[in-house]
Amino acid sequence: MKESILRRALLAFAVLGLASGVTIWFVGTGPLPPETIWTVATMPIVVMLAISILRDFWIGRVGVDAIALISMAAGLSLGQPLAAIVVAIMYAGGTVLEDFARGRAERSLRALADRAPRVAHRKSATGTETVSVDQVAVGDELLVHAGELLPVDGTLTDAAALLDESAVTGEPLPVRRSALEPLRSGTVNAGDSFFMRASATAERSTYAAIMRMVAAAQTVKAPFIRIADRLALLLLPLTLLVAAAAWYVSNDPIRGLAVLVVATPCPLILAAPVAFIGGVSRAARAGILMKGSSALEALARIRTTVFDKTGTLTIGGAELVEIDIAPHQRADELLRLLASLEQASHHVLANTIVQLARKKGLVLCQPHQVREHRGEGLEGQVDGVTLAAGSRSLVLADKALPYWAQDGEEKHRDAAVLRVFLALNGELAGIFTFADTLRADVHDTLDALRAHGVNRIMLLTGDDDKAANKVAASLGLDATISKATPADKVRTVEAEKRVAPTMMVGDGINDAPALAAADVGIALAARGGTVSSEAADVVVLTDRLQLVAEALVIAKHTRMIALQSIAVGLVLSGAAMILAALGMITPVAGALLQEGIDVAVILNALRALGGADASSIRQKRAIKAAEPQPR
Repeated sequence: MKESILRRALLAFAVLGLASGVTIWFVGTGPLPPETIWTVATMPIVVMLAISILRDFWIGRVGVDAIALISMAAGLSLGQPLAAIVVAIMYAGGTVLEDFARGRAERSLRALADRAPRVAHRKSATGTETVSVDQVAVGDELLVHAGELLPVDGTLTDAAALLDESAVTGEPLPVRRSALEPLRSGTVNAGDSFFMRASATAERSTYAAIMRMVAAAQTVKAPFIRIADRLALLLLPLTLLVAAAAWYVSNDPIRGLAVLVVATPCPLILAAPVAFIGGVSRAARAGILMKGSSALEALARIRTTVFDKTGTLTIGGAELVEIDIAPHQRADELLRLLASLEQASHHVLANTIVQLARKKGLVLCQPHQVREHRGEGLEGQVDGVTLAAGSRSLVLADKALPYWAQDGEEKHRDAAVLRVFLALNGELAGIFTFADTLRADVHDTLDALRAHGVNRIMLLTGDDDKAANKVAASLGLDATISKATPADKVRTVEAEKRVAPTMMVGDGINDAPALAAADVGIALAARGGTVSSEAADVVVLTDRLQLVAEALVIAKHTRMIALQSIAVGLVLSGAAMILAALGMITPVAGALLQEGIDVAVILNALRALGGADASSIRQKRAIKAAEPQPR
C-alpha cells in the first residue's frame, strides 16, 4: 500500500474515532468507553509517526514531528487520550495535505520510451524486412519512410534527404542532408523515403543517450525538505525544556503535557502545505502545472534563468516574414496560387502555407499535373497557370534575379530563413521568406523575470552562432551558448547551478536532460513536447511565454505567505506555551486552542490563492510605450 493512501486511511480512522468517542461521551453509554476509543484511534498514527521519525533520523534529518509524537505519547501515558487524538488528527491532516500538494509526477522515462523508435525497415536480399530496432546492427542498410523516426544513428546513402531535427537539435526549419552526411536517431523524415546505413546500435544512438541523461539527472535531485524542518533543531529542545521546567516547578506532569500539546508544531506542519496548495491551484488556473510543493519552493529561489531558443524564445516554426513581388502582381493572389499548389506537397512548409492562405480567407483550387522534386519544390498547374515553387535552383535555374528581387536576396543572404520562389508560366512572380521569429511576449517575460529577482538570463541553444547571437543581442541577454548538444546543455546548467539557483526553460526532447538537471525545469507544452513535460518540474500548458514569469511570481508570493504563516503560528504557539506553563491552560483546552491557531494559520496561508501577478509589468510597459517620446 502506498504511504499516501495509508496516511489518508489513518486520518479517516482518527476522525472517526474522535467522533465516535465524543458521541458516546454525550450519550453516556456505548460498547467501549470514549477514552478507549480515542486511545485505539490514536495508536496507529503514533506508530506511523515513530517509524517516519526513525527513517528520517537514519538519513540524517531531524524534524519537528518529534514534538507531535512526544505529545501524543505523553497524552496517552498520562490519561489524556482526548488531547492525544486531537493532536493526532492535526498531524495526520497535515501529512495528507502535504501529500496532496506535492503530487509528484515522475513518468519521464516512460514518456521517452513511448516515443522511442521501435522498428526499422532493414534491406535484405528479398527487399526490406521490418525488424525490432534492437536487431539493427552497425552496417545495416535501412529504409526510412516519410514521417518516420530515424531508428538509429547512421549515414545517408541516398543523394538527399529532408529531416525535421527540431526534437533533437532544436532547429525549427527542416534540414537538407546530402549523401554520406551523419543522421541521428529521434529525428523525423520530413521528405520522401530514403536509405541510410546504421553507424550505431539503438542502445548507443543519440535518442538512447538522451534517455539515459534524463534518468541520471532526475536521480540526483535532492528531496523536498519542509520549511518547518529548518526550525526543528531549535524548536524541539526548546519545547522539551519548557515542558520539563513547567513540570518541575509545578510538580504536575499534566502541566508539562499542556505545554507539549500547545507547542505541537501544526502551524509548521500545515502552513507550508496549505500555502503551496493555494499556489499550485492558482498556477493551474493560469495554465501552469506545478509538480508539487518542492517545485514551487525551489522556483521561488531562482536567480538564474536559462532559455532554449527554438520554440521557447521563438515561435518554433516557419512564419511568413516578407513577400517580394514582381510589378503588377498582388501578394494575396500569389499566396492563393502557391497554397493551392502546396496542397499536393509533403514538404514541412506546405501545411504552414496552406493554413496561412485559409486564415486570410483565400479560396484554394485543386492543383493538376503536380510533380514534386525531392528537397527542391513543386511544379504543376492551378487555374490553367503553370506554377513552379521551391528553391531558386528549381525555379530560376541559371537565370539572374530580376531587379525587384535583388534587395531581398541581399537582405536575407546570410540569415536563418527559408525562401520559396514562385514562378508563373516561367516568369518569377514572387519570393516568400519564412523564418523563426521571436514570441510576441518575450520582452515582457524577460522584464518580469528581472523585476522579480532573476539577475542572470542566458540563451542555450543547438542553433548556430549567428542565429543565437542575433536573438541574444535583440533581447539583451547576459550570456549565449550555441551549437549545444543535449550533453552540453546539462553541463552548462550544472555549472550555473553551482553559482546560483537555476531554472531551465525549454520545449523539445533535446531540452529534457537539462530540464531534469536544473533546480527547476519549466517545459512549454502547448504544442506537445511530452518528453520535456515529463522531465520538467513545471509545465506551461498554454502557448504563452509570459506564464514562465507568472510561475515565478506565484512561487515567490506563495513562499512569502508560507513563511508569514509559520511566523504567526510560532508566535501564537509561543504565547500559548507560556500560558500552559503557568497552569492557565489544560491539555484539552490547549489542543482546542492549538486548533484555533491552526485555523488562523490556514486562513492566512489560503491567501496564496490570489495576489499580484506578472501582468503589472506588462501594464507598466504599455503605459510607458503610450507616453509621448521626446523628439
